[in-house]
Amino acid sequence: MAPNSRNIVITAGHSNTDPGAVSGSFTEARIVTEFRNLVADCLKRANAKFTTDGEGDTNLPLANAIKLISPGSVAVEFHCNAFSKPSATGVETLSRDQNTALGARLCAAVSKILSITNRGAKGESSGQHSRLGFVSAGGLILELFFISNPDDLQAYLGKKLELAQAVADILIEAANQGR
Repeated sequence: MAPNSRNIVITAGHSNTDPGAVSGSFTEARIVTEFRNLVADCLKRANAKFTTDGEGDTNLPLANAIKLISPGSVAVEFHCNAFSKPSATGVETLSRDQNTALGARLCAAVSKILSITNRGAKGESSGQHSRLGFVSAGGLILELFFISNPDDLQAYLGKKLELAQAVADILIEAANQGR
């Protein structure tokens, strides 16, 4: 695949100080940091132009991650959803209108690979969310799956490498063509 013309920004939501949602020994921060690293490896192998919010187990605080987003870049922050009912399932994105098509492509890929519900590409004020800093700066939030759903979590653990490659491919395509 040819190098992309626009920069790709990938970040991991949450951190060691804010682990996000938790399911047993799994934290959202650990899952999405690992996933960011897997996507970064795929982008590196494709000679793609990209920036991350850290390496290994570290990531920048949100205020710093937002600063990585430049005009015209393709920016995605990875998260996991959670709900009090373990049956809640699926993938969704949160973004502004200009990123809806990219969000829809990401949702379709995650849904297909993990065999989970496609909850769709949604606006930033969907559900419990509002005024998301990463989205306001031009990025897109990808809620990969429900960490609170044991089946979603197991599907992710079994297919995370395939999923990382698919996400990287979609981001490269978006950086080359437009959103």
